[in-house]
Amino acid sequence: MGELVSASASERLSPLHAVHVAAGASFTDFAGWQMPVRYTSDLAEHHAVRTAAGIFDLSHMAEIAVRGTGAAAALDYALAGRLSALAIGQAKYSLLLTPDGGIVDDVVVYRLADDDFLVVANASNRGAAVQELTDRAVAFDARVVDESDATALIAVQGPGSRGILDRVTALDAGTPLAELRYYRVTSARFADRPVLIARTGYTGEDGFELYVPVDVAESLWTAIVQAGAGSGLVPAGLASRDTLRLEAGMPLYGSELGRDIFPAQAGLGRVVNLAKDTDFVGRHASENGPDAVARVLVGLASEGRRAGRAGYPVYASGDTEAVMEALEGAVDPAGIVTSGALSPTLGHPIAMAYVDPAVARPGTTVYIDVRGTRIPATVVPLPFYTRAS
Repeated sequence: MGELVSASASERLSPLHAVHVAAGASFTDFAGWQMPVRYTSDLAEHHAVRTAAGIFDLSHMAEIAVRGTGAAAALDYALAGRLSALAIGQAKYSLLLTPDGGIVDDVVVYRLADDDFLVVANASNRGAAVQELTDRAVAFDARVVDESDATALIAVQGPGSRGILDRVTALDAGTPLAELRYYRVTSARFADRPVLIARTGYTGEDGFELYVPVDVAESLWTAIVQAGAGSGLVPAGLASRDTLRLEAGMPLYGSELGRDIFPAQAGLGRVVNLAKDTDFVGRHASENGPDAVARVLVGLASEGRRAGRAGYPVYASGDTEAVMEALEGAVDPAGIVTSGALSPTLGHPIAMAYVDPAVARPGTTVYIDVRGTRIPATVVPLPFYTRAS
């Protein structure tokens, strides 16, 4: 732990990598990047975000600019939502669909000016998102520019996040952070360099995301850490980020989302705007929707300490005879877990799973096969955790 990682030719390092090494981080490969998975303990970092604040490096995410007089129309065609309806300074969660209605990626779009949008995509889908947006913008007066290599992304999440950022005196926000509403973005300056500050969050807590030029990313990270000294701020890695977003019931690309999943299956049918009066990629397939028997995403809550993990099968029955039949291949699973953990906040196991519609109703008891033992779990609405207002 804490040793400088020598990345292979195919691995990328964050512009904040040296900071993480100095802080004693452990690293993991994530979408071809060496990223901090934890600094001290997963639990400590998780609880810090729930009770105070955590600072995350999200510089592996992709930042893609779409500019031009036809940018809004291009995004209306490229994405499932109506991005032309965004006000300047507003953000929107949307989906990049395949023509067959599957999900290429889930993205957040910011409108920075009438003809200037920022699309933030997942690291694993950077190339696909850039290519798809470029191809779909051809018929419009719009330019697609991949700005990922020039941009670092720092997130400060938790109930203490706004107070901490307000104490970073060198960070001059165009809109006071107390006035920055949820899913809004404002311009700022740090070290005489442009910064974007968004308030979207992905942990179930209040939080801010700061898009900053890579050459001042270290300085900004250090300034935030110093401002958070004594306020419970801790650096947090990907492990705590995953349990936080799981408690918040937020689907993750590659786990709950993919090209073979319709948005409606993932509970994201509302993101697809079939009311907009323009065509968009995936519209026809979305109007038809998935098959009636297609599995749907649900939350599962169970007792004890044994949590279902990604890939664990879910069964409709837990009796001994059914278990033996399943072992013999006579009974098919009723679903599969996509993400699961022992919830640090709630104190019991939680999971998200795709299950057959017949067992998807809240209150239904199903059984997660945890290494050969069927653990009863109850279907519950998502999210598992909602912060107090």
